[in-house]
Amino acid sequence: QARLVESGGGSVQAGGSLRLSCVASVSTYCMAWFRKAPGTDIEGFASIDKFDLKNYTDSVKGRFTISKDDAKSSLYLQMNSLKAEDTAMYYCAARGQRPCRPLEVDFLDWGQGTQVTVPS
Repeated sequence: QARLVESGGGSVQAGGSLRLSCVASVSTYCMAWFRKAPGTDIEGFASIDKFDLKNYTDSVKGRFTISKDDAKSSLYLQMNSLKAEDTAMYYCAARGQRPCRPLEVDFLDWGQGTQVTVPS
């Protein structure tokens, strides 16, 4: 079981950028980013596997980039061109096996979340 700790959230104006980090206690096959805005369901939007294969949903494709540093057991999310609708609590999650996709039901290990706010 992986322990995950996110950081890097904050408040940024629309059009700005943020970089989130997630440090894992152990290496895993797959890691992903999710977010949850008030009143909405949790949304998975990016995943990356041990072979560096990445998946994105259309909501973030072209604006967000998922990456990892295996030596640091760290996952990153570079967020550019932020919009008010990106405001949410952002979570990283880990999974020890295939498949690797940003689907909530696939993940058992979660971080505590980091808040991203983009004022409208």
